[in-house]
Amino acid sequence: MQQVQGPPPVRAVTIPFADLKDRSKDLSGKIEEGLGRQGLGIVSIAGVPGYPELRKRLLRLAPRLVNLPDNVKKELEDPDSRYFFGWSHGKEKLENGIWDTFKGSYFANPVFDVPTADDVLVTRYPSYCRPNIWPMDHLPEFEVAFKDLGKLMLEVGLMLAHHCDSYVLQQGVQQGVGESLEQILARSRCPKGRLLYYFPKQFSKENDGVQSVSTWCGWHTDYGTLTGLTCGLFTRKSEEIPCHDVESGLYVRTRDHQVVKVIFEDDELAYQIGETAEILSRGHLCATPHCVKAPSSENASDVDRSTFVLFIQPDWDEKLKLPSEMPYHQELIPPKAEGYTLTYGEYSERVADKYFEARA
Repeated sequence: MQQVQGPPPVRAVTIPFADLKDRSKDLSGKIEEGLGRQGLGIVSIAGVPGYPELRKRLLRLAPRLVNLPDNVKKELEDPDSRYFFGWSHGKEKLENGIWDTFKGSYFANPVFDVPTADDVLVTRYPSYCRPNIWPMDHLPEFEVAFKDLGKLMLEVGLMLAHHCDSYVLQQGVQQGVGESLEQILARSRCPKGRLLYYFPKQFSKENDGVQSVSTWCGWHTDYGTLTGLTCGLFTRKSEEIPCHDVESGLYVRTRDHQVVKVIFEDDELAYQIGETAEILSRGHLCATPHCVKAPSSENASDVDRSTFVLFIQPDWDEKLKLPSEMPYHQELIPPKAEGYTLTYGEYSERVADKYFEARA
């Protein structure tokens, strides 16, 4: 595993919300700098109305959710979805192949409680088509907080997708009718929110006594299109605190194989590029591997972290035209003739088998 010795943090490229909302604004320079071939694969959006309040309202519920009795959390699990709905803990593999017990998650679709009534689709694409599960008897405010934040992040993500389309068109990539990122994502029925709770340092993995950079979340590349991301909320014994550990946080591996810490403000909303956006843009938008590092200082050993991500992705039936040489998962999707297609559901279910426990 890679070790990190205090690399300097890098500020994410930031776009003001007022500029993002203006569909006629030319943001190609910002898109290229943050999401293009030499970028970090991440940008932040500043000044999103209502976002800071919605972020805190949901993230403050994460420790309460984790501290529910084990038998209650068991009832909130959905093994038939490969734990992609409801409560999930210890069901995901890290980059070294071991099961991740260092964070707990709650998955739900913030837009559609029942994405489809078609039993065949529910069986074929269980990661997307099964119904939401909500802890109504124990955290009645949880559903509304989850949906409100998720819907806002989707709305802002679609605005970003519009400007990504403009940039990709400038690079000469032709998009057919209905093939723009914005159109593909706007008609999708499967955005997926994930509330994450990272347990304190004493539960994080170590390697021969030397902490890896990926102590809180292993190295991975998102396989959706855009991933909305909140800044983490840190707590100690249920009280919110600033995290003064300079090495803790989000890390990205650049195209020249440098590992850098990426920072953005608490009240900014970040978006990362996923593999599907790279495929659809023919490589002009670039996904980057990333991970999360826990605090390394002893005085932060009892600090936990909560965050929320929204995976904005195509519909399960959306057809992806894959390049002849796939940049990802070649062991799962061998080279084919140019124009070979898979549905997003087929593509993502194959990839999910690598990281998540198979359904019983």
